[in-house]
Amino acid sequence: MSIQPEERLAAALARLILDPAAPPARHIAVGAASPIPAAACWLVRKSGHPVRLSLLHKRSGNPFTEGSRELFDLTGQGRIDLFFLGGGQIDGQANLNLVGTGEWPGGSPQGGVRFPGSFGSAFMYFMTPRTILFREEHSPRVLVPRVDNISAPGVSEPGVFRRGTAQALVTGKCVFTFDATAARFTLASLHPGESVDSIRAATGFDFDVPAEVPATPDPTPDELALLRGPVCDEMLETYPDFCARVFSRKLAA
Repeated sequence: MSIQPEERLAAALARLILDPAAPPARHIAVGAASPIPAAACWLVRKSGHPVRLSLLHKRSGNPFTEGSRELFDLTGQGRIDLFFLGGGQIDGQANLNLVGTGEWPGGSPQGGVRFPGSFGSAFMYFMTPRTILFREEHSPRVLVPRVDNISAPGVSEPGVFRRGTAQALVTGKCVFTFDATAARFTLASLHPGESVDSIRAATGFDFDVPAEVPATPDPTPDELALLRGPVCDEMLETYPDFCARVFSRKLAA
């Protein structure tokens, strides 16, 4: 079985979680409908790292009896170290738009698009020490010069309290790291078939490029074995369609 793109993304996210240069991720929370970040977290856990995982979307054994309210309480108390966020639009300053495009407010305007809504994204972005941004689609309509509406700002003015900001942005084409001081992304690695030129063509914002940009590493044989075995076992109940499509595993009747 060849390496699936989702497996490569999960392994890339797992490496970012374990980045020794970043603050430790002792307690990681994963929001609803996030199978690839969830797979990355389980990969870290099944690799022997003693992280606590709180998955909001887990169907059974969910630590949250009151859902998002408990997640926000834990985060406000400083008890969540890492979270994942995405957006209908993401710009070069790591601003997120989960509201919609075009004139706002007033509903979905002519020619505009309405996104799912901000929910707790701004709170989580401010109060979590580390946020990994994730969006599979990598196109100029998603990665824009400037988001139409800021649901959650990537950086804040001096004197505004926030515990952290984006660590990185992982897409279906590459990995960017983020420098909050400069408020800029740097291209960190390229997925198979991509080049600096192809990334520039697919990205609406400017970003920094080092002299050498490595390829995003393939998952190791051990990582693939974990993803297709113990990780999939943990995810089958919550993400049956994902497991069937990526790992060719189905939930027993």
